[in-house]
Order: sequence, then structure tokens, then C-alpha cells
Amino acid sequence: MNRQITFLIPMLLFLINSCVKNTEFNAISNACSDDLVVNASFSQIKELYNGELLQIQEDLVIEGYVISSDKSGNFFSVLHFQDNPSNPTEGFQIEVDLRESHLFFEVGSKIIIKLKGLYLGQSKGVFKLGGTFAAFGTTMVGRLPALKIPEHIFLSCEDSATITPKVTAIQDLNETLVNTLVQIDSLEFRIADFGLPFAEVREETERIVTDCKGNELLMLNSGFADFQSEILPENNGRIIGVLLQEGDDFKLAVRSLEDLNFENERCVEPVTEFTSTSIFISELADPNNNAGARFVELYNVDDEPLDLNGWTLRRYTNANTEISSTIDLTGNIIEARSTLLISPNGAEFELVYGFLPDIAVSTNSPADSNGDDNLELVDPFGTVIDVFGVIGEDGSGTNHEFEDGRAFRNLEVVQASSIYTFSEWTIFNDTGGNGTINMPQNAPEDFTPGMRE
Repeated sequence: MNRQITFLIPMLLFLINSCVKNTEFNAISNACSDDLVVNASFSQIKELYNGELLQIQEDLVIEGYVISSDKSGNFFSVLHFQDNPSNPTEGFQIEVDLRESHLFFEVGSKIIIKLKGLYLGQSKGVFKLGGTFAAFGTTMVGRLPALKIPEHIFLSCEDSATITPKVTAIQDLNETLVNTLVQIDSLEFRIADFGLPFAEVREETERIVTDCKGNELLMLNSGFADFQSEILPENNGRIIGVLLQEGDDFKLAVRSLEDLNFENERCVEPVTEFTSTSIFISELADPNNNAGARFVELYNVDDEPLDLNGWTLRRYTNANTEISSTIDLTGNIIEARSTLLISPNGAEFELVYGFLPDIAVSTNSPADSNGDDNLELVDPFGTVIDVFGVIGEDGSGTNHEFEDGRAFRNLEVVQASSIYTFSEWTIFNDTGGNGTINMPQNAPEDFTPGMRE
């Protein structure tokens, strides 16, 4: 519709006021204006902010394209707008005390904002324009009163533009996309949330969506939205929405359910648990001069990184046949042809060896053996992949004692073994029994944590 055709405006306002008893509508006009000269960018306005609430005194004017809509009730008293209909470089928002704002500022409308007299603030990392309100002794950006809106927000006489959302991904979200319209594909709601509505009644509700890589994003839904009671879709699909930010968290808010299209099959669950004989115990340390410098080293002989999700390291103290302690290795990855160092005393390890271990655990753990215990490396399926020592046999005086010394996996070993084989090891201790070497080892000089040499 040509915005210069204004003879229908009185009739429109009459119809609106006959249905909605709100004097806000009497203050707003759909008449357009191109008299104002735009003389500032979003970035220049944001640069005015000095850490405190600011009332803009200069005759500054910006323009943008409306991307939000309160038609479905998921937005309330705010206009989100961006600097271009497509490929925006920045977005902004202005708080307004106006219901049914979509009747005047529809999606795609070009608006011109006269900034003199408006307040500029920042809340949880997000810049806002508007009026002011006070709460708990603090004044902050609030809604611009309806009667003030015609003094500051003007419709351009240009026809509404088609807003093209920027296609992005969860891991690529950043501050420059805040208050812009984005599209993220291949999203799905968590299985744990199946059967839930988009929002709880009359409560702002966050629902989590994930992509096929496990990245998560919050979807923000109003308990007053007309789709509040609709059940979350169970398939995989696309969401178009205004990107919001609160602190370090990004959130997505849709204008209506038309912004969703969930017609695809759900993601195939990624396989994160696997078995491999390319991971094995490569060094055990019980230094003669410092028990706090003990450690266990694992090595990955493979040319690819290996995820230790579900893997555990077990300790059998002395002659015990029952597990004495374990370390859950979940959350750790051993890079290709690299080590993973586990210490029972991270601070002491760093002090002695000059760098932090990969994992710092507690004393009496598998990494805190005094040299006469037995260890097992176990995959996610409960299979023993690698062993040091003989379960049920106290290591003292045997060929698997490393008390006050070191057990080092010989370099020619390139595969784990579920049966302890003495010939695969060079072992130093304080007794020299059964083929071991009677030569106590001192830290740091006699150990090579992190180096397979």
C-alpha cells in the first residue's frame, strides 16, 4: 500500500479503537515522512555509551528495517530493527509503550528514528533505546511513552522491504548478529521435552534446541503468545527468529509459528563411544624424592584423535581383586600420537615438571600408586584394553613393582594388551627383583611426562 494514501487512516483508527480500548492508537499515525536526513550509523550511536545511562542531546537520526512483530504475542513493547533488509551488519532495539505495534510498524517497514531526547543504555550486553524507568533506586532504559512515539519514530514512504534472514549456525553466532533476523537449519528440540508446550501459561519460557553436532541454543517463548499451548515439534527443521542476547547467552525469538518448519528426520545420534587398542599406558611414576609428583601417562599411537568418552582407569591396590579406585576419562581427547597426563596433585606436578597435567585428580586414585598396585584401562563397553601388573598379586618384589621408581612402556610397543607382558616394559625401583632395575628415580630429571622417548 502506498503510505501517502492516508484517507483510510481515520477509518482504520476508528475500527481499531472500536475493538481495543486503548488511547495509544490515537497518538500514532500511519502517515509517512522522508523529511528527516539520516546522519548516523548504529555503531556510532553505540559508541556514545560510556557505561552509564545516557540521554542523547545531539540531532542524530538513524534508519532501519523492522524485523519483529507482536502480532502473535511473542514480542511485547519492543521494536527490533536492523540496518539492511538482507545481509545486515548490525541490529538495534527500541522499547515502546505500544500494543499491537505491528499495525503501524509491520515487518519490513523502514523506520527513521530521531534520537534527540531518547535514552541509550546497555542491559546484560545489549544496547537499547527508549524512555526511562526507575526500579530499586536505579534508572534504566524503559518504554518510550505512546504519546512520544510520533516525535521520534517515523515511517519511511518507501514500500515495505522483504526481510531475508541471514542463514547461520549456532557455533557462528556473535554479537554483530544480535537484534537481526537469522535462520538456523537442522535444529530439534530435546527428546526430554517432547510433549511440552512452547511456553508455560503466562510465563516467559526457555526451550533448548540443538543441532546435529550437539550445539545448544535457547528459544525464548512468551506465556502470552497465541502459540503458547502448542506442543513442541518432534522432528528436525529450521527456525527463523530475532537473535537476542542476555549476558553470554544467545536466544532466539520467533514472530509466529510460521517461522518454524520442522519436516525433516531427526539427527542421527553421533557415535561418541568406541573401543581401540591404540590407547595404552605408557609411563607410571612414583618418584623416590617426591610422592606428590606421581603420575600416569596414556599414549595414543593412532594418526587420529581419540575420544575417551566412557573410558575408565582402574586401580587394584596391592593384592586386591576388587577395584580400589577409578578415574572417569570422559570429556578428554588424546590427540594423534600424543599423551594424556593424569596427576593426583596438579599443583605439585606443575611445580616439579613445569606445566600442568591434562587431568588433576585426587590422592588414592589410580594416578597415586606407590608402585606395588595394578592398573587396568577399560573401554566404554567394559572391555579391559590395557593392563599393568597382575590383578590379585601385590607388586612388591615382582616384575611389576615400580616403587620409588618408574615403569616405562618400551618404544617398540604400538598396541595395548589386556595381559601384562613384562618384556614390553622397562621398570626401575628400589629392589631390582625379577628382572627389574634397582635404580630409584628422582623427579623431574628421571621422568619424561608428555614425551614418548
